[in-house]
Amino acid sequence: MARPLPLLLLALGLAAAAKSPYQQVLQHSRLRGRQHGPNVCAVQKLIGTNRKYFTNCKQWYQRKICGKSTVISYECCPGYEKVPGEKGCPAALPLSNIYETLGVVGSATTQLYSDRSNLRPEIEGPGSFTIFAPSNEAWASLSAETLDSLVSNVNIELLNALRYHMVDKRVLTDDLKHGTTLNSMYQNLPIQIHHYPNGIVTVNCARLLKADHHATNGVVHVIDKVIATTTNTIQQIIETEDSLETLRTAVAASDLSSLLESEGQYTLLAPTNEAFEKIPRETLNRILGDPEALRDLLNHHILKSAMCAEAIIAGLTMETLEGTTLDVGCSGEELTLNGKPIIANKDVLATNGVVHFVNELLIPDSAKTVFELAQESEVSKSTDLFRQAGLSSHLTGSEQVTLLAPVNNVFKDGLPVIDSNMRNLLLNHIVKDQLSSKYLYHGQKLQTLGDKELRVFVYRNNLCIENACIAAHDKRGRFGTLFSVDKMLTPPTGSVMDVLKADHRFSTLVAAIQSAGLTENLNRPGTFTVFAPTNEAFQAMPQGELNKLMGNAKELANILKFHVADEILVSGAVNALVRLKSMQGDKLEVSMKNNVIHINKEPVAESDIMATNGVIYAVNSVLQPQASRPQERGDEPADPALEIFKQASALSKVSQRNPRLAPVYSRILARMKEHSGGF
Repeated sequence: MARPLPLLLLALGLAAAAKSPYQQVLQHSRLRGRQHGPNVCAVQKLIGTNRKYFTNCKQWYQRKICGKSTVISYECCPGYEKVPGEKGCPAALPLSNIYETLGVVGSATTQLYSDRSNLRPEIEGPGSFTIFAPSNEAWASLSAETLDSLVSNVNIELLNALRYHMVDKRVLTDDLKHGTTLNSMYQNLPIQIHHYPNGIVTVNCARLLKADHHATNGVVHVIDKVIATTTNTIQQIIETEDSLETLRTAVAASDLSSLLESEGQYTLLAPTNEAFEKIPRETLNRILGDPEALRDLLNHHILKSAMCAEAIIAGLTMETLEGTTLDVGCSGEELTLNGKPIIANKDVLATNGVVHFVNELLIPDSAKTVFELAQESEVSKSTDLFRQAGLSSHLTGSEQVTLLAPVNNVFKDGLPVIDSNMRNLLLNHIVKDQLSSKYLYHGQKLQTLGDKELRVFVYRNNLCIENACIAAHDKRGRFGTLFSVDKMLTPPTGSVMDVLKADHRFSTLVAAIQSAGLTENLNRPGTFTVFAPTNEAFQAMPQGELNKLMGNAKELANILKFHVADEILVSGAVNALVRLKSMQGDKLEVSMKNNVIHINKEPVAESDIMATNGVIYAVNSVLQPQASRPQERGDEPADPALEIFKQASALSKVSQRNPRLAPVYSRILARMKEHSGGF
């Protein structure tokens, strides 16, 4: 019975999904090359080099490898060859033994050395082998000294080297699983295999160039390096390298030795002695003397998986043992970390991973002081301010604090002068605990070193502490956390009434509030947003209207309540439009236009005047509730005659076209005469 089409498609989809990453990029290269004939693959070649790559979709459109431009060339896919006079590569390569196949696939030097080392009879004879054959260029890149050591000594070293490139079974790319090892034919020493998501396969960090060339007695894979045996763990490499002496001391002090000599597949970004020497002595001594900071520092240099340099052809993010991430990339021949070409020596292979030597120390946030965090971010001007105020000790020691640091743009006109008031204000930017913004909640109270209490406001689009809203992700240091905020914080100094009384701009408003009997309301604990008309706003009203308003306590109270909402809204929470219910009952519309807050389309003169029970906005107009506004033409009550006339006009033309509507039109005209008394 035929299989239903949907099930068949599902089965085909699952089969496609099961392909290895290498087979996927090979398939993509086939698709890109098919216009040139059967079995033609599109490859990307780095301009000015012989380095070629099968292309995936992203690389195809970017046309870059490690930031360098490539050209597309078309060649026979692995296992096929051209036929004179025919398009593409229609013929399969003739199947022969491994020795003969080496000459066909571009590894004639390996073929030559197989003959010289007496390996030829074995790879010509019966059996089932896999050979990872270095390309001709790979052999040519060896130093004369290394090559001489291989071909001397009655060729035994050369034979051992070649047998280390071999496995005594047939292994295809689908069998080359990431993080696995194969036992070589030289003393069963392991060969490390890595099969990366981008389709690159490495063998002891040598890139597989041409794969899956079948032979009668096995399979040939061409690689770009001559690989060497590996017997040392990462820890043993650290112990034997003179340039890693400081790292060796640090690892011993942090008890990480057991991890680095255990089984696994890690990448160690090993800081050299030079890298440690670049760090200020005070900072280095602090970290080396703090076991937790030291462990975080070292774990930040260890990636959770082995990453060979040849597998990096574009930027990618990798996770460290410390739980953070590093941006690993490349620029031409150089590897980069966080965009910097700081890797001095790459692909030192170990039995449990790979080591890259780096000449800069990568200090994670978790090993830094708050002061160091601030100096390296967009709040560096704030650090100057706190240093000038003599507050650095709170940000460099083991005191658990959270720094609310205004971003540099706040000080575009220069830093404020340090006096006693400014120093006290800065103390109120330091909270007495190490916080995380994701755990803050609305209404939470925070205590500062200046003995002030700050409130947390959680909005749909922002998280604010008093009038200052968080402008960037937290940076969590060893003992403190850095919150970058969008403005200088102004702690509240009294109730709404206290603040209004202390500001001469609001003397008329204060008198009006007292006259309307609302003083107690605005003195009590609460969460008010007050749009406070200035003296100028009252003076702008017609004198008669102002006198009438001030002489009617009930109407005055109604107007004033329209200026107050029973929730706190700071300016940082206003994105496009926010509607608040006033205490009078009508809605207030708060919006942001050209970085200016507007209330009911009127611009606000000053925002975020903080009080212990709310926030005040100064406005230069008295807001009018809907019912109290002068009626506009569109809001006037409808004139019945006018409405009837409109209906009549609309129906007149229709009735002329349709005799059945004529009586209706006549009745409407009669009604209009009744209301208007005739024309």
